[in-house]
Amino acid sequence: MNEPRPWFGPKRFGYGAGWPIAWQGWALLGGYLAVLAVVGWLDHQSDGRVRTIAFALFIAATATFASLVYQRTEGGWKWRWGKRD
Repeated sequence: MNEPRPWFGPKRFGYGAGWPIAWQGWALLGGYLAVLAVVGWLDHQSDGRVRTIAFALFIAATATFASLVYQRTEGGWKWRWGKRD
């Protein structure tokens, strides 16, 4: 009854989510890309510990991003052949 609104549209072909359809989806995508930029910057540091932190940050950010996209995709993730649900 009080189901949250979707942030991402379904893919037309294939499995997964399409582009964001709400401002929250765009904000999530922008935040994820910002975290990836920080990870890329950290990866260029010469210290081995910094690279380990960058890798851990990448894994955590990607898992969080994928989980939220999965939860907030209109119609869920399933294989689609181009027809609208």
